[in-house]
Amino acid sequence: MAGGAADPTITLRVIGIGPGGPGQITLDAIDAIAATDVFFLLDKGSRLAQLTQVRQDFLDRYARDSHRVVTVTDPPRDRDPADYRAEVSRWHVARVDALEAAIRESLRDGESGAFLVWGDPALYDSTLRLTDRLAARAGLAVNVEVVPGVTSASALTAAHGIVAHDIGEPVLLTTGRRLAQTPPGADLNQIVMLDSHAAFAETARDDDEVYWGANLGTAEQVLISGRVGDVADQIVAARARLREQTGWVMDIYLLRRR
Repeated sequence: MAGGAADPTITLRVIGIGPGGPGQITLDAIDAIAATDVFFLLDKGSRLAQLTQVRQDFLDRYARDSHRVVTVTDPPRDRDPADYRAEVSRWHVARVDALEAAIRESLRDGESGAFLVWGDPALYDSTLRLTDRLAARAGLAVNVEVVPGVTSASALTAAHGIVAHDIGEPVLLTTGRRLAQTPPGADLNQIVMLDSHAAFAETARDDDEVYWGANLGTAEQVLISGRVGDVADQIVAARARLREQTGWVMDIYLLRRR
């Protein structure tokens, strides 16, 4: 990044692009993409190449002709650590190191950079934590602009044609890792993300209802709903089959207590 005595202020946009369907990107996101010079993509390996291609398709359609793409190798991460929070913190530091180097090398004076984020940047995504850490580093004056995206939660309820709750009821948004810790009374309606082990099959009653969806909005979208006792095995099998076919699965479900 060229500069004089002091580094200039740089603009980084964090742009939500929805769960992956080409029709789920917002007009604000399209405008933000068109206004950006450099896009930083974290390379997660060949298994997730299709996800990178989806981002590239958005850039081919909406970015200015002069835009540049900088690919940053995503540091490895332990997916089953003894200390989950410590491992995530270590991983974030490694990511920030890699991104800082790429930003300093790739952004010219007066240019803007952006990250394209699945779903919405405020919901179970770490990009804003990374930009906060970047802004705290010496010699970097970072102005962060956030563009919200369609969430996988709203895509799920729309795909099933349902309301997430009964009249006046609360909704708990949680993860598979924490599902077993939901306190009584907070479990009427739970939207669960980041669950690769079908935790609901262990925590829910057979008569509870589950509305599950994977790769929402894409050509590979899969939807299953019904009593947990009837469809849990179907969901586990469908998830495994989709992962084998596409190399990736992004799934989410609504668990409703009955």
